[in-house]
Amino acid sequence: MYWLFLLFALACFGMALKTPHMGLMALSLLGTLVFLLAWVRGLYVARFGDVQPTRAAITDPNELRRLRELALQARTPTAQGESDPS
Repeated sequence: MYWLFLLFALACFGMALKTPHMGLMALSLLGTLVFLLAWVRGLYVARFGDVQPTRAAITDPNELRRLRELALQARTPTAQGESDPS
């Protein structure tokens, strides 16, 4: 529904063009800017997602150490009867 912000921005801009009052024009242009920024943010979030990492997604040091050990074990050949492919 972020596209509604674009419609609101266009409506505010149209009102700014049609009004004869300077204060209402300034307020309409400010509304246009705010709605355009909200639209751009909504478009960004819709395409790329919210990029703030959650606390649950951060891996603690003990888990990293365990993953490194598993990767090291997977890389080293075992001596349990594995033959050399060459």
